[in-house]
Amino acid sequence: MKIMAANSNLPLARAIAAYLEMPLVDAGVRRFADEEIFVEIHENVRGEDVFVVQSTSYPANDNLMELLICIDALRRASARRITAVVPYFGYARQDRKPGPRTPISAKLVANLITEAGANRVLAVDLHAGQIQGFFDIPTDNLYAAPVMAADIQARYGDQDLMVVSPDVGGVVRARALAKRLDNAPLAIVDKRRDRPGESEVMNIIGNVAGRFCILIDDIVDSGGTLCNAAQALKDAGAIDVVSYV
Repeated sequence: MKIMAANSNLPLARAIAAYLEMPLVDAGVRRFADEEIFVEIHENVRGEDVFVVQSTSYPANDNLMELLICIDALRRASARRITAVVPYFGYARQDRKPGPRTPISAKLVANLITEAGANRVLAVDLHAGQIQGFFDIPTDNLYAAPVMAADIQARYGDQDLMVVSPDVGGVVRARALAKRLDNAPLAIVDKRRDRPGESEVMNIIGNVAGRFCILIDDIVDSGGTLCNAAQALKDAGAIDVVSYV
């Protein structure tokens, strides 16, 4: 088994390699003057089981291309199996058609990763569960709730906790975390989004007065949703608000 890292999250890749007590694959990822990406693997990976660690977060397009080119380089170097480890799966919010002439970009990205040569994908807390079905290769969707719950218990276990979903779409995620916090009560922020990156809190479902609120979400883009939700919770009487993403 070998672990290869691109540039999106080198600290994570190094931490994984250190935990497994193995070095990262000796490889170079660089750019030409026109920003084209070039990948070169400096060691033999023939017949190896290689895990490529690369989120497709900001800048999403650059990191996605790095991932695709790394996978292609490994395939052409005769790696036996290639697993794309994508902790943050970009384009996940485009998982359906919101209008009559719009793309389903999450499916397109899944196709690109598959066609590049990946044999398996490992992601963390996919924005929508159906994205697993977009891939024609095995896809593992890991959940951060156990790790988050342990940290919350260690830091805030003595508080009167309430788990809060910043929107209706995140209720399943929030409920899973609440169950791990001794079935803590759940609240939901009802918001309206007029355009990408902008949202307005309309109502809070649940009594948060006197509670220590844990906001749980899977993506932060502009931060507007979390900031507006936190302010609404404070205005409704929450004693404090902490966010886990």
